[in-house]
Amino acid sequence: MDKIRILLCDDHNLVRQGIAALLRSQPDMEVLAEASRGEEAVDKAVEMAPDIVLMDIGLPGLNGLEATRQIQKQLPQTRVLILTVHDREDYLFQGLKAGAHGYVLKGADVNDLLSAIRAVYQGEMFIYPSMTRRLVADYLKQAKSGEDKDIYDTLTEREKEVLRLIADGKTTAHIAEALQLSPHTVRSHRENLMKKLNLHSKTELIKYALRRGFLDSPT
Repeated sequence: MDKIRILLCDDHNLVRQGIAALLRSQPDMEVLAEASRGEEAVDKAVEMAPDIVLMDIGLPGLNGLEATRQIQKQLPQTRVLILTVHDREDYLFQGLKAGAHGYVLKGADVNDLLSAIRAVYQGEMFIYPSMTRRLVADYLKQAKSGEDKDIYDTLTEREKEVLRLIADGKTTAHIAEALQLSPHTVRSHRENLMKKLNLHSKTELIKYALRRGFLDSPT
């Protein structure tokens, strides 16, 4: 079984060593290297081409957002997962804009972090659920434009269901299970959504879903 090859970047030694020990205990994960600065993370990423870079934001020198941007520019196949203490929407969107494929808080449960790594490795987006719910609640307060409503009305009921589950942070596998569909069918629905809504990435699709306020019971 191929292991998920991970580069870990955090400037706090105890935190970094603890996370590294956790990842090394997983049978499907391998820590290639550790970095404590953004510049170091970029250099090691370019050298080793990891599958996943686990990236802190608050780094000395080159911050984690700029490091993410540089890594994604040079290594588009490498996926960056932000791991941070910053429970803030502005950092979340800056991270997504920089090219990150996920955002997890350091206060997350261990299993949430491991699930996030595996989801991002499989090509999914992962946003920590509490942040997703708060973002949706905020966007529910925003007025919807007429054009936005017209486009949304072109979606099928199944596509709307898929969109709601994406907004709730569900992966393709979870959506397939919830709707009793194959993962291939779910991916097809997602591609149709992106085409109809004139969106060009999973990040844009998630932002649209959040803006539309798709969550049954926002908290």
